[in-house]
Amino acid sequence: MKKTLARLGKFNKVIAISLPVVLSILLVRMPSLAHQELSPPECRVQKWDIPVSLTAKNQNALTQKQKAPLIQRLPVTCCQGDISCLDEVLYGQIADKKALLSAIARSLEYLQTANAVAAYQNYSVAEIKRDRVFKSLKRFRELLLKTNSATELHQAIEREFVLYQSVGKDTKGSVLFTAYYEPLYAASRVPTAEYRYPVYRLPPDFNSWTKPHPIRLELEGADGLQSAKGKLRGLELFWFRDRLEPYLTQIEGSARLQLPDGTQTTIGYAGNTAYNYKSIGRELVNDGKLPLQGITMPIILDYFQKHPQELNIYIPRDRSFVFFQENHGEPAQGSINVPLTAERSIATDKSLMPPGALALIRASIPFVNPTGKMEERIVSRYVLDQDTGGAIKGAGRVDYFLGTGKLAGDRAGVTVSNGQLFYLLLK
Repeated sequence: MKKTLARLGKFNKVIAISLPVVLSILLVRMPSLAHQELSPPECRVQKWDIPVSLTAKNQNALTQKQKAPLIQRLPVTCCQGDISCLDEVLYGQIADKKALLSAIARSLEYLQTANAVAAYQNYSVAEIKRDRVFKSLKRFRELLLKTNSATELHQAIEREFVLYQSVGKDTKGSVLFTAYYEPLYAASRVPTAEYRYPVYRLPPDFNSWTKPHPIRLELEGADGLQSAKGKLRGLELFWFRDRLEPYLTQIEGSARLQLPDGTQTTIGYAGNTAYNYKSIGRELVNDGKLPLQGITMPIILDYFQKHPQELNIYIPRDRSFVFFQENHGEPAQGSINVPLTAERSIATDKSLMPPGALALIRASIPFVNPTGKMEERIVSRYVLDQDTGGAIKGAGRVDYFLGTGKLAGDRAGVTVSNGQLFYLLLK
């Protein structure tokens, strides 16, 4: 989902720091934005880290080869005056509460499916059962509807819930946050002199493809125009005007398309080849074309606008390939097959994290202030874990869905920060 890049939809982005991994896919490092200072450091950081005693318990008490991805702890008590501890927007705009309630309804629907039953049968954290996740979501919804302030909601959660905190990338709870979105592109159902670069539907015989799968270069050629010579012949779904756009659509995993007749449609993830994503932003840095320090998505896009011929060098270096299906205007869907909700859906590694579950994230997120400038604020948000990504690997990664369109893309392009991830379960 990204007109400016950032994500392998059901797949996802990364860069160089910890796959999917640093920033929206092509990004490498974000310059500091205007930063909102909060109260004392212990309110901003220490209280949210996994307590040392629990970290030691997780490291020493487990005999399994892989340490538990989540550690149970009590909810964090807010420091006085630290509004970043609370999801205060829920009690500001009606739309924010409605969005969260909608996301909750979609997770509740998912949790009653056979797919959810199968997903939770062998879940790695024994105490987290599908039924418990379902009941926790229903109770949280009741509290959300009857409380009158963020403080009141937080206090109710302290009384009734426990948290399961992600061990993160360092066993202390540090999680790298990036963001993704659904881009809007001009596209055509038929190839023309203007619309030449296709995205593809899933091959009907894909499950019989031998491994290793063909790499990107073998499937579409260096220039993205050679599919008629190979396994993708006749599988073209839509055509784009720009070489970069279908590639960014693969990174984002979905897109909204503006067709020449004025109508719109949507496409979404249908499958992918068995290769990990390789960041072309990181490749530019490795080749000395761009400096690591201060690189952002707009800088990467600007580089390719000035050197479009180099797209045929760098895009083929990413061996992975994503296929699509037309969703006929339906919103972008997550990996649990429910529509994503802007600001209320996240993507995590579903081999580790509970699908459809209620979570609390705490991270620095960029917002546009009244003057039109981007500024970063540390916020807490209740979200639903409804998506995954090929580059979202490990307990130390979260991708935050920011919605559709340019503003969402601008924000996603500069979202990269370390924060914390908690799942809320009834005691």
